Amino acid sequence: MKILCFFLLFFLISCESKNNSQQKISVVGTWKLISGMIIKKNDTTIVDYTKNQTMIKIINETHFAFLKHDLNKGKDSTAVFGSGGGSYSLVNDQYTEHLEYCSYREWEDHHFSFTVSIKNDTLIQSGIEKIESLDVAQINIEKYIRIK
Repeated sequence: MKILCFFLLFFLISCESKNNSQQKISVVGTWKLISGMIIKKNDTTIVDYTKNQTMIKIINETHFAFLKHDLNKGKDSTAVFGSGGGSYSLVNDQYTEHLEYCSYREWEDHHFSFTVSIKNDTLIQSGIEKIESLDVAQINIEKYIRIK
């Protein structure tokens, strides 16, 4: 009986350790987008989000939302506003968003999978965005810093 209890205790501790190791990455928080890179075929576009526009992503335990707008309050040719949100899942470093709401309505009801890494206050997510009906097939790499 003592041996059985020992193995049961050992098993429970092992399970707890394994669960904790899978919870290492925490994306929960508010993040400011610093830069983004879109790669379509042989064309690469890099956007510095510290100039002319700003974007934040807010992530809680189950959902995410993002808001982007220009810094000139929509009063010139740089005017832009975009927003969206939905649920997400995170397994190890695989972060998958299900976009349920989006100001670009054609993007709604699609899943986007990314690999995420966090070092100090910096989150980097990279993955493929693909929507066949819109002829979208691109690699998206985004770099965020945590807003405290």
